[in-house]
Amino acid sequence: MCAARPARSSIPIGEFSTPRARAALAVGRGLGAVPAPGLVLGGVLGLQGGAALTTGLYPAVGPAGVVTLRLCIAALVLSALWRPRPRGDRTTLALAAGAGTLLAVHHLAYYEAVARLPLGAATTLEFLGPFAVALCGSRRAPDLVWAGLAATGVVLLGRSGTALDARGAACAIVAGCCWGGYILVGKRLAGHVPDGRGLALAVAWGALLSLPYGIARAGGRLLAPGTLAVAAAVAVLSSVLPYTLQLEALRRLTPRAFGVLTSTEPAIGALTGLFVLGQRLAVSQWAGVVAVALASVGATRAQGEPAGEAADRPGDVGRPDGADGPGDVGRPDGAAPG
Repeated sequence: MCAARPARSSIPIGEFSTPRARAALAVGRGLGAVPAPGLVLGGVLGLQGGAALTTGLYPAVGPAGVVTLRLCIAALVLSALWRPRPRGDRTTLALAAGAGTLLAVHHLAYYEAVARLPLGAATTLEFLGPFAVALCGSRRAPDLVWAGLAATGVVLLGRSGTALDARGAACAIVAGCCWGGYILVGKRLAGHVPDGRGLALAVAWGALLSLPYGIARAGGRLLAPGTLAVAAAVAVLSSVLPYTLQLEALRRLTPRAFGVLTSTEPAIGALTGLFVLGQRLAVSQWAGVVAVALASVGATRAQGEPAGEAADRPGDVGRPDGADGPGDVGRPDGAAPG
């Protein structure tokens, strides 16, 4: 540990002199100071807030246009901050391409679902992906208890008393599958790349995949000033903020723990629908909110990671001892991960 600390002083002072380098370093240190559960919660809040904002964009550009604008603006912001290198090693490029593809398909499916279903219902069905990751990765009985409680909450939240649009429900389930896959691929990407460069590459690839579809469906309406302004806010809330927070959380959590913690998403989606969009909740749905919240709290308290498990995690970001390591997020020197 002690031998690793002096490595920081070997980095030239000039590495920290540019605004981008200082911003990257500040972002890395700030994220490292936030507990992993707080990062997951912040990401979920951003995703649901952005989803609520997109309802105003559907008449103008439709779900495909929303996704294209969201990913393209997010890619520009992340690339300006991290300046990823497209000619990286094959593993980084493969992981970034996989994560970006999952993000693009997830976005297209999820926003098609939100256009046809209440926000709480769409988010509840989408949660099946992270829930499956949490359940399949469980090895201890208490984990199954919290996962089962979360599943009960999902069922209660889904009981809206009205028939759901079949196409919207199918899109939400596809989005859930993609989100579950992103948890697994994102975990590997977070462990392989020590900062936000991998995320920037992934989002840029997702933007390229969505661009032809968005242009074909929305055309020149994508460039309307009012549409761009709202889309920029959606991109920050739904992409830049949550993916930065959640990728950092994935460095510290197992995929199972991350999947259970995201069980707050249906509850937050339902609450966002209530307070922002005026979508009322039945008594059974409020019971679902409580059940999901309790499951998330229980999973967080039970996460007390065994001593040996930390050594198996790649990245080891936000180490309280401040020692250098392959997960030293925000390092402006661009050093390759260990």
